[in-house]
Amino acid sequence: MAGGKETPRQKMIGMMYLVLLALLALQVSNTVLEKFIFINKSLESAVHETNVGNANTVARIQKQVDEAGNRKADVQVLNTAREVREATKNVIENMRSIKAELVEVTGGMDDEGMAPKNVSDEEGTANLMINKKRGHELQQMLNEYTALLEQKTEVKTAPIALDAKDNPVFANDPNQKNKNFAELNFAHTPLVAALATISQFETEVLMRESAALEKLARDVGAQDVKFDRIVPMVRPESKIVAAGTKYKADMFIAASSSNVTPEMYVDGKKVSVVDGMGQVEFPVSAGNYNEEGLARKTFESKIRVSLPGGNDTTYSNTIEYFVAKPVIQIQSAAIQSLYLQCGNQLNIQVPALGTSYNPSFSANGAAVYPGNKRGVVTVVPNSANVSLNVSNSGTLIGTEKFTVNRVPKPEIAAYSGNKELNQKQGESATSLRSLTMRAIADETFKSLLPEDANFRVAEYNVYLARGSRPVAQTKSNGPEVDLRSFAAQAKAGDNLVIEVTKVQRMNFRKEVVDVPMGTKVFNIPLN
Repeated sequence: MAGGKETPRQKMIGMMYLVLLALLALQVSNTVLEKFIFINKSLESAVHETNVGNANTVARIQKQVDEAGNRKADVQVLNTAREVREATKNVIENMRSIKAELVEVTGGMDDEGMAPKNVSDEEGTANLMINKKRGHELQQMLNEYTALLEQKTEVKTAPIALDAKDNPVFANDPNQKNKNFAELNFAHTPLVAALATISQFETEVLMRESAALEKLARDVGAQDVKFDRIVPMVRPESKIVAAGTKYKADMFIAASSSNVTPEMYVDGKKVSVVDGMGQVEFPVSAGNYNEEGLARKTFESKIRVSLPGGNDTTYSNTIEYFVAKPVIQIQSAAIQSLYLQCGNQLNIQVPALGTSYNPSFSANGAAVYPGNKRGVVTVVPNSANVSLNVSNSGTLIGTEKFTVNRVPKPEIAAYSGNKELNQKQGESATSLRSLTMRAIADETFKSLLPEDANFRVAEYNVYLARGSRPVAQTKSNGPEVDLRSFAAQAKAGDNLVIEVTKVQRMNFRKEVVDVPMGTKVFNIPLN
């Protein structure tokens, strides 16, 4: 009725009120009406017990205020509780006065003083409550009371005395919905039912007062944070201890309050709070490392506590920590030197990060291509120096620098079949049938980067020269050329002159690039 969780007694009172409304809708005998005497007595008993309980709540507030030293905010709460209690007393006394007046105008009590004489009197009830406007006065008093409660305690308080159109029980009843409060509750109503109805309104008043007083009781000492969750904490100098040394730590108590949900921030960013403890987690970046490989870092921690009394308190501190420089291990055939425009594959690992290692790479002076395994990357330099940036989960952890070597030029050789032509002793003029020009990679380079060591002679000119005059000539756009026409014309003393004009290399991405070689000339004597 008044909001919040109802006690079993309050639920019982509500049920009795519903029974009362149902019986009023029926034409009942005097015998049944007499049963209302017992309902009324039960309601009055509940009123008495709730009244005592509410008085005890005010006494409890008084005790809390005294024990806390009568602080100004707490005394103000106590004064409000007393005002509420006084207003409730006045309302209850007025309703008891109305009940006494109802009994009086309908004939008074019986000789034993146990019950009204005329329990079924409807006319006297209606005359007092409707014609003489006592019902209207009752409605106004009850609704002014609930408004006062809400104003004083800020507890949402539902009105008690409703017209039929505002009462969900009767709002859709065509026979009732147009009745005002007095007509709804006291028209064609026997005396004993009217008494029980007013007693029910008394319970509604006290239930609302009870909710308001409980809220005020919680407000006493609202600026105090009462710690009820206590856990032992250990702060070690280091979690890593070498064998033979001492483990050192500070042990202390950490406490939090289950009634207060703090807001926690790290460098202005809100962090989640679980069971009173903030979950601090953020990526750690590299810094200016000292000679010991440590970089000093700090972050600002703030805890804001919103207290029940409406006051906010913020606690702040600067937390210091140190970032250890991670050891970046690079596995490669050539660690400190890379080859220009080649796919230099590196395996970069940071053992200290363990399973949290989630690398990404970028570079100055090179393009990078991630491999199919964690930490594997292919670096393709395009300048004389390369700076490779190693990050973990987006946070830079270090930069490795490399010098860049140019690709060694291949050796160019002339072959006929599988035999290399002899430039000093010469070759037989009649045996020369074909020519193959080969570009042979440097052995060291080939062993380091075999996928980048694929060279070929792309263009060359061949001349059959007799003295200073060419007898025949041909041009090749590939490694091989047919020389049978040369053999038919060749004579002893002639020369086979070869001018290599273009050499190419196919890199690891199957791209063909030109190799700057200039023009290389071979002169093979024929005999």
